[in-house]
Amino acid sequence: MFNTEAFMTVLLALPFIGFAQQPSDSISLRKVLDEVNVNALRANEKTPMTFTNISKSEIEKGNLGQDLPYLISLTPSVVTTSDAGAGVGYTGFRIRGADPTRINVTVNGIPLNDSESQGVWWVNMPDFSSSIENIQIQRGVGTSTNGAAAFGASVNLKTDGLNKKAYAITNNSVGSFSTLKNNIEFGTGLLNDNFVFDGRLSKISSDGYIDRATSNLKSLYLQGTYFGANSVLKGIVFSGHERTYQAWNGVPLNYLDSNRTFNSYTYENEVDNYGQTHYQLHYSKQMRNKTNFNLAWHYTHGEGYYEQEKLGEDLTDYGINNITLTNDTISATDLIRRKWLNNDFGGFIYSLNHKMGSIDLTIGGAINRYSGQHYGNVIWAQYASNADYNHQYYWNKAEKLDHNIYGKANYAYSDATNIYVDLQRRRIDYIFEGLDVEGSSAEQEINLAFFNPKFGFYHALNNNQSLYASFGVANKEPNRSDYIESTPESRPTHETLYDTEIGYKKTGNKIIFGANLYFMNYKNQLVMTGKLNDVGERTHVNVTESFRKGIEIEGTYKLTGKLTWAANMTLSENKITTPFIEHIDNWDTWGTEEVSYENTDLAFSPNVIWASQFNYKLGNNTSIDFSSKYIGKHFIDNTSSENRMLEGYLVNNLRLSYQCDSKVFKTSKLTLQINNLLNNEYVSNGWVYRFISDGWDPRGSNHYVNPDNERGYNMAGYYPQATRNYLLGLTFGF
Repeated sequence: MFNTEAFMTVLLALPFIGFAQQPSDSISLRKVLDEVNVNALRANEKTPMTFTNISKSEIEKGNLGQDLPYLISLTPSVVTTSDAGAGVGYTGFRIRGADPTRINVTVNGIPLNDSESQGVWWVNMPDFSSSIENIQIQRGVGTSTNGAAAFGASVNLKTDGLNKKAYAITNNSVGSFSTLKNNIEFGTGLLNDNFVFDGRLSKISSDGYIDRATSNLKSLYLQGTYFGANSVLKGIVFSGHERTYQAWNGVPLNYLDSNRTFNSYTYENEVDNYGQTHYQLHYSKQMRNKTNFNLAWHYTHGEGYYEQEKLGEDLTDYGINNITLTNDTISATDLIRRKWLNNDFGGFIYSLNHKMGSIDLTIGGAINRYSGQHYGNVIWAQYASNADYNHQYYWNKAEKLDHNIYGKANYAYSDATNIYVDLQRRRIDYIFEGLDVEGSSAEQEINLAFFNPKFGFYHALNNNQSLYASFGVANKEPNRSDYIESTPESRPTHETLYDTEIGYKKTGNKIIFGANLYFMNYKNQLVMTGKLNDVGERTHVNVTESFRKGIEIEGTYKLTGKLTWAANMTLSENKITTPFIEHIDNWDTWGTEEVSYENTDLAFSPNVIWASQFNYKLGNNTSIDFSSKYIGKHFIDNTSSENRMLEGYLVNNLRLSYQCDSKVFKTSKLTLQINNLLNNEYVSNGWVYRFISDGWDPRGSNHYVNPDNERGYNMAGYYPQATRNYLLGLTFGF
């Protein structure tokens, strides 16, 4: 077995074992050292991977309070959604049909995905976009990264870099649905040629497009950096707290035309209340002109709950004895519960970058440990005599050790050709409380080891044209619910992705063009089928063969000196090739029925996605952007049934920006953004539960039930997005 601890000891010792230092205090060196932990995971222009870079100026253009998914929505193969309908609160995105649990996200090279659910919740990081220097999105397997497997894409965020001059900026936005954003950003500039301090305080609130889908979000970001002659030491703290009224159920199908802002939650405190604080300490050292060493320590603490009103609950489900009244015994009651998560995540990442001759070599990895407490309290029960009622009805703890090591070599075979090799080993040790073979709760342990190789080549045809091709393998473990809601006998196995990418790029003074063919072949991909396992739970089921394949085209054309057009398009096919068996509950027989499908579409995977943006410079100070995004029809389950389909939609946005000339302010800008300019009514997301009930029509007792044209009923919720709305932003800077 590979001895990770011994390897780390060697790496930690490297800066002190005799490398000849090359003194330099140049700004360029400091910028390089400030970015090396990020660069170890990123692709560059000669890396044979499919990626898109987003600069700070691009981020700032539309950063008026909406979450990060909306700021990257015009990049290729991206589909965004918002529970509240307006881009504030619970938001998310998919890339090439891959959901957030399959998209690896890192901040300065440090994993952001939750260790158990594997998702990312941007609501916990309000206004984080204001502290991002740049973003790289790699589609497909991409280069080796830290944390969760990239099973469709990876998103690498780099926070603010070196600001040489002191500054203070305030960004303020107001918009539809009582949306309000206020922040202040500040920095000292370079002090004594060695120190820099930066910070941000933010507050965002919104009523949401959906009824009662309010958000109250607060955050801060602080960083201090020391620049030595050959080293950089940077400490970062960022924290967010959210209180969001739940809109998780979506809107019933029958309400989309008449009451599309409907929210089934009516209890006044049906909220998600969560806070999370991240600490990072980065050290980078230039040991030779051709060698950098980088080490980062990190720790994150998160704690919070979501509160629910539950009606007519069986007391035995909560471990509560019957409540005895004078003339009656109560076995079921209305109650209010809170489900808590209290978690800690920490560890360190490292990388050594060295250039030897024609080879750029990177060796790196991470060791991370997660500890999460999951528990629930009943804080009120009807007829309970204690006014301070607080009954804990479950508690469990999970621990996960995730460590990986990778080696990357980019070999310049000739002036025009590079060969790329990237090898990663990842190991997971997960201890949790789950179900044993008899269905009772017991502590269990999972140990997995994955080998993830990637290979590719890059070839420059001439000064402005190039080709690349790559092949990569990724392995991914099931998530928390797949483990805890199954026994070792019914538990799904890990899944594997084989990804092939072939691309062409052309750059010129007026035209930038790129095309990429991809084929993502999945073995044992985990999908929902409705099947109940041996303890009566629905978890993901492995399907033997499935794939995503397509072409991504993107380009920029400078039509005139003032008018630029940028556009991209994805045409794809996303299929389960082995027979797909849907399991449908039969409420009459208390059993399930099976329906077999051939060559069905993977859920939430549109075959057509395109985006377009025209930018017109109206003078030196005024800019106009007109953007469009089209998402083709796609399905909310894996049956390709039009009864469970989201219609395609086109959304157009208009943004006007005016840079004000001022003797008082160093920066002053006014921005008006009109979203969904043509006032389209569309739905971006949904969920469905299918069942059979021939003996009873349940539509009268549940808003979400509607008949299925094939047989039975669909219980489904849909997430309509806001009609025409606006955001008005004002920025002042000193």
